[in-house]
Amino acid sequence: MTQYLAFDIGGTNLKYALMDKTGHIIEKGSTPTNHENLDIFMASMYEIGDKYRGQFEGIAVCAPGKIDTKKQVIHFGGALPFLDGLNLEETLGKRYQVPVGAENDGKAAALCEQWLGELHDVNTGAVMTLGTGVGGGILIDNRVLHGRDFQAGELSWMIINSGVGTKNMDAYTGQLCSAVGMVRAINKEVQNNNLNDGKAAFDAIQKEKVTAPKIFQEYCRNVAIMILNVQTVINGEKIVIGGGISAQPILIKEIRHQFKLLLTNNKMLGDQVTPPEIVAAKYKNDTNLYGALYALLLEINGQEVR
Repeated sequence: MTQYLAFDIGGTNLKYALMDKTGHIIEKGSTPTNHENLDIFMASMYEIGDKYRGQFEGIAVCAPGKIDTKKQVIHFGGALPFLDGLNLEETLGKRYQVPVGAENDGKAAALCEQWLGELHDVNTGAVMTLGTGVGGGILIDNRVLHGRDFQAGELSWMIINSGVGTKNMDAYTGQLCSAVGMVRAINKEVQNNNLNDGKAAFDAIQKEKVTAPKIFQEYCRNVAIMILNVQTVINGEKIVIGGGISAQPILIKEIRHQFKLLLTNNKMLGDQVTPPEIVAAKYKNDTNLYGALYALLLEINGQEVR
């Protein structure tokens, strides 16, 4: 059985899985992402690769930042700026002597949903992955949009609060729609020492502790504004919400509610904008692993990523 090793490089965790060509996960795991420097970060990837050495015939990687899918080079690195300039072919490919595929994390999410999930029979739509920042993948005419230099879908740089000034990160969706940021804000409000405890944050929301529901509602409103801005451009059929937070049913419910409020608060807007279906990603926190694998399989088969 042909197997592949897939990596999902995130700002918080480095996730990995040994998978077959149908997308079946044989084994998976994760480790906290090391932010110290590139050498130490790569050592953590090599440790995982060495563990499965000889068991895979290709390596699929998705990461934040602009990804040159032709040369397997990461540019900028998003929340991990030390990844800028990293050539995955010269590192992972050279070490393990197997084909390597590279894709942006947001576009990997869109590829996953197109291959096996919510966008499978959709012509036009988008995936928005809510994590440390916001990953984006735009599907136009059944093709994932990369743009001239692979920057299409970088939704973290969408301005939705220009009043604070564009030098302030609070102007951008990467900050205002950060799931990690929302969870940390709620845990700080309820005085939980573990600021990254997502379970505790959603428990506080549901039990209406202090201002947790208000923080959550404002967060979902910001996500709804982001969806509206994208929808006015693409007129999509479906918007898929990904990231670990998407496993929380109240998230999708509240985003839908906030989106409806945006349309009903302005009759002209409501009359002209057709609301997309807003749903959770099918594979939740594993979405990017599937998408990275699909991008690699297409490359190996000589097919254009679509």
